[in-house]
Amino acid sequence: QVQLVESGGGLVQAGGSLRLSCAASGRIRNINAMAWYRQGPGKERELVAVVTGGGSTNYADSVKGRFTISRDNAKNTVYLQMNSLKPEDTAVYYCYTSCQTFDDATYGAYWGQGTQVTVSS
Repeated sequence: QVQLVESGGGLVQAGGSLRLSCAASGRIRNINAMAWYRQGPGKERELVAVVTGGGSTNYADSVKGRFTISRDNAKNTVYLQMNSLKPEDTAVYYCYTSCQTFDDATYGAYWGQGTQVTVSS
């Protein structure tokens, strides 16, 4: 149905930057929200940032002012620019989208496979 492919994770020193990308493909009719979640070692998965279909954004307090979420609707792609990275940002980052397909008019939730971000001190 819908596939989400993430890229851009890796190892970076504290204070550095990374840019994550997530491209959605498949029989997509309409995409509503696109978001990034993360799950750190021994922690629950948490919302990092979300961008709605109308372009509104919201961020976790811990990343405000450092991370920026954006989307390219023509490419069905969402980005997460991460600046001033801290060791506590270390986690597996997951892409999420809510979208309709041509096979199902209801909005379904889809997840990427996750990409590791490691910030060294």
